[in-house]
Amino acid sequence: VVCFGTWFVIEKTKLGSYLRAATENPDVVRAFGINVPLMITLTYGCGVALAGLAGVLAAPIYSVSPVMGSSLIIVVFAVVVIGGMGSILGSIVTGFGLGIVEGLTKVFYPEASATVIGCGGFAALSGSSVASALTMGKVALVEMDRFDYDNRLSTGAVAAGGTLGILIPPSTGFVIYAILTEQSIGRLFLAGVFPGILLLLAFVACVSVICWFRPAFGPAGPRTNTMQKLRAIGGAAPIILVILLTIGGIYGGFFSPVEAAAVGAGLVILIGIVTRTLSLGDLWNATRDSVTTTSTVMLILISAYLINPFLAYSQIPDFVGGAIIGLNLPPMAVLALMLLIYLVLGCFLEGFAMMVLTLPIFFPIITSLGIDPIWFGVLVVLTLEMGLISPPVGLNVFIVKSVAMNVPLGRIFEGVIPFWLMMLLTLAILVAFPQISLFLPNSMFN
Repeated sequence: VVCFGTWFVIEKTKLGSYLRAATENPDVVRAFGINVPLMITLTYGCGVALAGLAGVLAAPIYSVSPVMGSSLIIVVFAVVVIGGMGSILGSIVTGFGLGIVEGLTKVFYPEASATVIGCGGFAALSGSSVASALTMGKVALVEMDRFDYDNRLSTGAVAAGGTLGILIPPSTGFVIYAILTEQSIGRLFLAGVFPGILLLLAFVACVSVICWFRPAFGPAGPRTNTMQKLRAIGGAAPIILVILLTIGGIYGGFFSPVEAAAVGAGLVILIGIVTRTLSLGDLWNATRDSVTTTSTVMLILISAYLINPFLAYSQIPDFVGGAIIGLNLPPMAVLALMLLIYLVLGCFLEGFAMMVLTLPIFFPIITSLGIDPIWFGVLVVLTLEMGLISPPVGLNVFIVKSVAMNVPLGRIFEGVIPFWLMMLLTLAILVAFPQISLFLPNSMFN
């Protein structure tokens, strides 16, 4: 009500027209000493806060399960902190990330391999594919242009490497899947480790093969000695330390995924302060980005909780499940059919929206067939990754295009084709060998 009232006043009344005019007139702002956009934002914020408070107070009256409420609070906190860690790290990377990329190019050849490895490292901190592609694009494309790389290979490596953000933990994709299917976030994080490493190695192999057969695509850089390589690895030590402490802390049972996110965010802020690469402005922007990310995720979850009851009343999941089971297909054929549907939908839909629309229908079928839900979650997230670079709505491709303005969009899509095929090969391997995904969660949690 408060939000709607604010909108009505701003958009439909004379007072609102005066306020809008004031936002465009700095003299008025200085004269009254107020920040009109900030006041409007705070009004909306108060409305949301009142709604949340009302929900908390009304929960005992309507016998709402406190478990669901606490779970959502934990997930919101995890998304806030993971998103903040990625945003803060993005601010820091623009400060000294170029040095890290330069260092990786001294250790790994070709330079595109260093870019992919850098994307994997950033993914282990941010949990966001878009953030990985955007941040690494800003620093890595400059380096590859300096070595006269073919722009198809350079942009393709950044766009594909960025997709590692929702497979290598911590992953917002796994968090959303866990909430929608009521699975363990920790188990899903562990399940994504080996598949993420496998996909990373497949990307590196792809770059190496391309540069082997087409040397002009990735010219060799200057040779370096062992001491230069060690010094370069030392430049990336702070980032490696954060990864080891956060991910290792989860594996070792020292803290939960939520606590790991908080530890990681704190370490990244500390690194930014010590290296003097994080200003107050950067910290404010990172906080704002975290709120935006959280709002987006919460809207997706709200939509999911709205859709699920309607699907249950309509009995669509039961109808679809009965139809598929009635075909008497083996479980692997049903799984292959679902993954094919995800690959097709990934060309047109955003990944999280796909999960909200399909999981209420597919997940009961998966469980009835005895397919491990953790394994299925890894496969779903990998197909979502493939959608990020699939035409015509490959989000990561457009993100890279925003950084490489001089490269035609068609050439970027050409560049991601080999990496997309590597992702398809990795998907086939994970389907054929489920233990690649299940070994860590089963050994750690059992």
